[in-house]
Amino acid sequence: MNPEINNQTETTPAGRDRVIFQTSMIGIGVNVLLAALKATVGLLSHSIAVLLDAINNLSDALSSVITIFGVRLASRRPDKKHPLGHGRIEYLSAMLVSAIVLYAGITALIESVKKILHPEQADYSILSLLIIAAAVVAKLLLGRYVKQKGKEVNSSSLTASGADALFDAILSLSVLLSAIVFLITGLSLEAYVGVVIAAFIIKAGIEMMQETLDDILGVRPDAELTSKIKHILNEEPEVYGAYDLFLNNYGPDKNYASVHLELDDTMTVQEVDTLTRRLQSKVYNETGVVLTGVGVYSHNTTDNEAAQIRNTVQKIVLSHDWALQFHGFYAEPAEKLIRFDVVMSFEIDPKQGIDILTREVLEQYPDYTVVIAPDVDISD
Repeated sequence: MNPEINNQTETTPAGRDRVIFQTSMIGIGVNVLLAALKATVGLLSHSIAVLLDAINNLSDALSSVITIFGVRLASRRPDKKHPLGHGRIEYLSAMLVSAIVLYAGITALIESVKKILHPEQADYSILSLLIIAAAVVAKLLLGRYVKQKGKEVNSSSLTASGADALFDAILSLSVLLSAIVFLITGLSLEAYVGVVIAAFIIKAGIEMMQETLDDILGVRPDAELTSKIKHILNEEPEVYGAYDLFLNNYGPDKNYASVHLELDDTMTVQEVDTLTRRLQSKVYNETGVVLTGVGVYSHNTTDNEAAQIRNTVQKIVLSHDWALQFHGFYAEPAEKLIRFDVVMSFEIDPKQGIDILTREVLEQYPDYTVVIAPDVDISD
């Protein structure tokens, strides 16, 4: 299960945790400071929009605290009960962060609607405008910094926090513009701006929750990663094809995979063992993915009749749009046996697809026993 390691990944787990902790602490400091300044401005100016912006910054600080605790828990060593580690805790912490953002947005919406129904005149000063303007710049810089760090260490929590900070900068800018409009024209838009702010916060919370839920449920692996793994496997001269690549994710940068390789039917077990160990090490060193299991399909190399049968069956299978891939074929003319795997799209029931293909293959080879294994379209 554990491949030979010749070099380390670019970012070690300890280094990743340190980056997340330091970045989150910076975010907490900036957001607490901005929340305090905006709350002061909001109370003195009687501005609901500024107060809601302050609450939003406070929720961001709380989100960073949760991110830190989540990463610390997720980095705990594997144990007997959790042999693959605790990495998925980070997804749960991201879900909690999205719930807090969503709650803040709904609360902001309620308060803004109240101010629309029962308006209260705001009173902005030049100092308050300067503070709001400085907050816009601070959130822009913070957002870019946090998002960049999140991408560097593959942290969905940091990336989401960075994107949220950039949204906050736009919302703070809208508050600033509404204040300027009020000073110039006397038209108060802050309660309506509060509704817009709340809508953006709610939207961000829902999107964050959907993305985190996808991580928890499991989604299709990244096409670039699966293509790279298959390329590594197919580079070996002994490998006719790599199929059924399945990735299990147990937290950021913790991927375990299994795959089927189509190999020469004359290879010995020792040769297959040597090959698979070499590939496990190569895949891990180049992608960080642990190749836990390698299954084998035997490839006919000495039987011309079997090769002709393969070509005929392949044409039958791939004549259907829902048959995405044909592999693992092996024919034994002496025993009248044909077996192969078919990757089917989600548009057809696998049992129905097998029935159709079995009937069509038997029309060509009525004396044969046909064994078809349906595969799920799990990776590119």
